[in-house]
Formats: sequence, structure tokens, C-alpha cells
Amino acid sequence: MTIIATLGPVGCDSYQAARQYLPDAEILLFNRAPDILQAFLNGPADLALLPVYNTREGEIKEYFRLMEHIARGYWIDNVVLPIHLSLGSLHTQEEERNFDVIVGSGSVFKQCEDYIGEHFPHATLMTVPDIEVALDDIRKNGRTRHGVIDSEQLLKKHGLTLIDREVVPHNRTRFAILGPKLADRTGYDATAIITRPLMDRVGMLVDILGEFTRRGINILDLRSENDIKTQKLQIYIETEGHINDKQLQEALSRIEKTVIQEEHSLKLLGSFPRVDMRVKKIKTFGFIGTGDMTTWFADRLENEGYRTIITGRTTALRPEEMISQVNVVVVCVPISVTAETVRKYGKYLKEGQALILLAGESENTLKTALEMTDPGVEVMFVHNLWGPQAVSMKDKNAAVVRTSRSGSFCSEFEAFLYKHGADIYQDSPEKHDLLVGVGQKLPTTISVALAMTLAQHQIDCRDIGSHSTLTSLYGILAMARIHSQNPRTYAEIMATSGDGRKIVKSFAENLSKVIDLAENGRIHDLCELMDNNRRSMPPAFLNSRMKQAKAVDEILSDPGMKNDN
Repeated sequence: MTIIATLGPVGCDSYQAARQYLPDAEILLFNRAPDILQAFLNGPADLALLPVYNTREGEIKEYFRLMEHIARGYWIDNVVLPIHLSLGSLHTQEEERNFDVIVGSGSVFKQCEDYIGEHFPHATLMTVPDIEVALDDIRKNGRTRHGVIDSEQLLKKHGLTLIDREVVPHNRTRFAILGPKLADRTGYDATAIITRPLMDRVGMLVDILGEFTRRGINILDLRSENDIKTQKLQIYIETEGHINDKQLQEALSRIEKTVIQEEHSLKLLGSFPRVDMRVKKIKTFGFIGTGDMTTWFADRLENEGYRTIITGRTTALRPEEMISQVNVVVVCVPISVTAETVRKYGKYLKEGQALILLAGESENTLKTALEMTDPGVEVMFVHNLWGPQAVSMKDKNAAVVRTSRSGSFCSEFEAFLYKHGADIYQDSPEKHDLLVGVGQKLPTTISVALAMTLAQHQIDCRDIGSHSTLTSLYGILAMARIHSQNPRTYAEIMATSGDGRKIVKSFAENLSKVIDLAENGRIHDLCELMDNNRRSMPPAFLNSRMKQAKAVDEILSDPGMKNDN
């Protein structure tokens, strides 16, 4: 399991950013940035996550300055997180807003300067290194004249009443991901470098920038300041391109040898998929596929200010004509023809575009996409686990499989899913297909086989309820739901390729073994089998699912729910 070191406590922005980056990672929390780097450089952390920029306070120098001291490792990726800050207190009445002291971290106060100045100009600001310790103190000692600004989640965790929500609009923080190895080239990258403290020389900055300009390399970010110890000039530059790009290597070599004229005067911080804190990169989405799911996504993207173009077999505009007009091509067709569609149209995508695959089978689909598109094309797979009947994405599951070529366009689409409330799960192609086998392929197959069995034995569906426990009704409910909707959708699910097939085949084999034990009356062996199964399931999983089952039971027990008419 990957271990990420970052700032605490649980629920804070850094913690949420780490969870967003790798949902299954183990997260080590520290109060001091040097401790984070120590855990990363000398173990046990595999990655480190630090805030480096905020749209309200700008460069977060406290943490950014540490980047140049990384002896081993690189800046390999980024997470951009919307920062939702709220004001809370021990007051039970929300209208009570008279505070002598406002408590928060230094970065929070910088982000909230306008809000505090307008609402609490006379309050004393108490900057704390550990917000959880401060919250415990406020609660234990009944400090009702103290207000606290932090995440809503953290305030609620400590029993504070929310006074104001979202006190700082348009607030986002960029977090740097530090890793042991340089990130691979994706085709849409950025590279960060910083100079060592430099000797004064007329025109130094202009000459440095000129080396990038004459090679057509765009500067994404530029900052300069004096080194704290020597007071010599240091320059931070973030450019488009990967450090392994020939043009960028030539520019940096020229800067070091000819412009600065000092060996080892440049330090590479890292290369990573490009991120933009300022504006949306994507202007236009083009869809291949004209089904209801395409319309569903296109409508919501239009509402976000994107232009969308829908093409398919029945549209006047052909997909191959549309592709040159858009930034991102989205393939949204039946699962069984997704790979074929990519094989047909992938060659029309060029470097600087992105291909997003809205599909239910990832391994074969992604393999085809990576083979059939230019290496400069971003590629990402998204499996939305909801249908066009859904009102919104709120709390719906979305499985995302990023590739080595998933860049900022893909991140922007992922941010669109996140903004609209989708629960995003990062998968590998193999993991995705296995889980789809468990969560969709197998249940659908069982439901279809169950309906066939009922028909085969001429069992009246209306009689099932009278001889079923509430638990045994779950399978009947799934069967009814599947057979109440478009059969093509579920046929596509059952026919998916990939590792999901292993699940169905394994189930069939295990079912045969269970039937054999039952037919031979081997009750002890069946009990032992279930005990072994139980031991393989975490107690937390069993407890939470039991709660869900009991909640469903309560609904099914309602007399009105038992009526089949």
C-alpha cells in the first residue's frame, strides 16, 4: 500500500487532497513540513503532499521554499482542491456572532482576510500550529467567545455549531505531489526548476526568458525573490513540456552554461501533468455516440460553459469531421463497440487533444486507445455507474482509470465530475474490470438466470414474497429491476471482456461446489465454508452492510411495499 505524508489533522485540506489523489493510500499526518519531508526522504512515506499555491494567498512560501531542499525525489503530480472554509463556535444560536478571538491556521487567515476584515475587524486572530488541539481546548474549556475557521467537516467533528458556510468563494489550493522517481512524459506536461542563489548581472532575467522564447516554450509561472540567507536572486520557473523534451533540455543547458555561466546553477524540481489554476483549458467537447447518456453529459457540460458537439451514425456531421473542431473527444457508445469505435476514429486525434472513454470495460478499451492514438493525445477511462435517469451525479460512483497520458484535460473532466458530487474511485484497468465483474457482471448474470429458472418451473412471481425472507428478496428485487429496463444495457454488461469474466467463471465453479456439498447433506462442511468466508470479510464491512440491510428490511416490511398489484 502506498504511504503519503502530509499535513494533519484528519479532515483538513491536505488530508482531503491526499485522499483525492490516492483514495486507498495510507496517510501519515504531521504538523510541520520538515517532518513531512523527513518521512518522505528517509522513510516510511512513499510520497509527500504539500500545498504550494492558493488562489487567495498566492504562493505558499512556507512550504514552497522547502522544495529546493529535496535531496532525493521530484515533484511528480498535482492536486487542485476547492477549499471550503466555514466559521464555527460553541454557540448554540447561529445568529450569535460576537467573538473576541478567531482561531485558525496562518494560511486560513491569509485566505480569509477580506471576510475577517468585514465581519470581525476587532477580533484577535490566534494562529495555531495544530487546529485539533485548539478545538479540543475550546470545547473542553467552554470558550464561547472563540470562533474557529476551518473545514465544515472538522468543525462538525469537534461539535461546533456552524455560523457561516463558504466564507471564502473561489478558493482553491494547489498541492504538489513529491515522489522518488521522475514522472513519465504524458505529452501534456509542465516542468518546474529553481535557480541557485545568483550573482547580480545586468539582463539576467531577460536573457533566461529569451532562451525559452526563441524555442517556443511557454512559461506557465515565473517568480523571483532574494534568498533568505544570502539575499541573492533566486528565480522559479514553470514551463510547458517535460524535462526529457529535447527543446527544453537545450534551453536549460544554454541557460546554465551561457547565461548564468555557473555549473549546477539550476535545480530540477520535477515534471508533471500540467495543471492550470487560472482558467479552463477545455473549450469544446465532441461526443461520438448519440444515446441518452451522451445527451445527459452534454447538457451538464453545456451548463458549465463548455461547447459540445454530438455525432454518430445518424448525424449530418461525421465523427471524423468533428474531431478536428474540439479539445476533447468523448466516446460514449455501447460497451461491445467501444474498442471498435476507438479503432475507427482514434487516428484522427492529434497531439494536444484528449480522448475520454465513457465505458464499462477498461482493459481492452484502454489498450486499443493507447495503440490507436498519437502519443501526444491524453487518454483516460471513466465508468459512470449511473444511467440517464439520474437527476444528478451527487453521491453517485464514478470509476476513473488514468493512464501515463492522462494530463490536464483529463484532470479538468475529473474536476467536473468532482464538482457535481460524484464519488470518484481511482482504479487500474485490471482492478476496474474485476470490480465490475463483482458489482455488475455477476449480479446481472444471476438475475437473468434466476428469471429463466422461475419461468422454467412455471413459478408465479406474485407467489415469491409469501415464501421469502426479506434478505432473500434482495435477489428478486435485482431481477425485477434489470428486467424493467433496456435489455441491451444489461446484455452489454454480461458480454464485457476483461478480467470481469474471471469473477463469473469463479462463481460458477464455486456454486457447483456448494451445490455438491448441499446435495450430499454435508452441513458441517457448509458451515465451515461460511465461517471461512466470514473471516475473509473485514468486521467493519459486515457491520456497515448489516446496517444497510436492516434499513432496506424496514422499507420492505411496510405493508404497502408487499402489495404486488
